Parts: sequence; structure tokens; C-alpha cells
Amino acid sequence: MSSPPVDPRPLIGEPLPLDLMNTRWLDDDGSYDLLEMPGGLTVWLASAGLTGTVPDSRETLDALVATRAALYAVSLPDRTDPAHARDLLNGILRHGRIRRLLGADGPQSVVETDTPAWLAAWQAAEHFLRLLEENPSRLRKCANPDCVLRFYDISKAGARRWCSMAACGNRAKYRTHAARRQSRQRPAV
Repeated sequence: MSSPPVDPRPLIGEPLPLDLMNTRWLDDDGSYDLLEMPGGLTVWLASAGLTGTVPDSRETLDALVATRAALYAVSLPDRTDPAHARDLLNGILRHGRIRRLLGADGPQSVVETDTPAWLAAWQAAEHFLRLLEENPSRLRKCANPDCVLRFYDISKAGARRWCSMAACGNRAKYRTHAARRQSRQRPAV
């Protein structure tokens, strides 16, 4: 039995829409896109717990890339016309619906999508709406201006600033420390 492929992303485990957005990231060596990497779709589907539920196909990949673009557009209102961004996300949402029915054990909700390949993309878009309803102020971009990663702040005080304290948070602390040290070393004129 083979082990699942390793997910190379610096931040995983966020809610599905943010996890999809975090398939693009930057580090000191450059920019990356998991969905453009060989086997990247397989890695993301496994990380999202969707292996076996969603086909590992070109149609799935295209749906996810379109959904990621729509999520970015909605998340960056200063860079995108808000009406256009809403239209993009609503276009994704038109590919699926939740059907309510009464089953033997009581009420049920069944997700139906145009094709199985749209399931992950539609779920990411629908989950984004739920996050907006729940607490939109907790949807955050990392405070590091060079970082593109997103997270949902679940800290008690709602004060999380960094995608990762170990990465971006420590870099910011180091820059602040170095700037303070450098300002103390400057000779007075």
C-alpha cells in the first residue's frame, strides 16, 4: 500500500475555500502553484479529504482553478470590481445545489452538482458563503505583505496575524529586531 503524496504547501488544514486559495504560495525561492504541479490535484484532493469522492480529472482541475480565481476576486475587493467578483462566485455556485429531502432517518441534505468533477469546487464556494455568514472578520490574509496565504482566525481573541508564527511571524519579528538594532547603532549627527 503506497503512502499518500506529501503536501508541499506551508499552510494546510484551513477551511476548504481557504485551503483551495492556499494552493498558491510564495517563499524565498519563488512562487508555487500546487494545482500546476504534476500530481498536485491528487495531493490537494487527499489533503482536503476528497479522494474517492471527486474524480482526479482535467474537469475537476479546471473547476477548482476557476473557483480559486473567483474566491481571490471576492477576497480582494480593492483589486476587483465587486459586482464582477460576485458574478464569478455566483457562476461557480450555479454548478450545484443542496436538495432537501425526507429520508428514513429524518431530514437530509444532498449536494447535487452538474457533474462529479464540480463537487469540490462547488463545496469550496458554498463553504466560503458559510464563512462569510458566520464571521467575515475572521477571514484573513497573512499580515506579511509578501505572503499570499489566507486563514480563518479561530483564536479566542481573534488576534491572529500570521499564516504561521514559525514562518511569517518569526520573519516579521526578526525584521523588527534588526531594524531596532540598526537604529541604535547609527551614530548621532
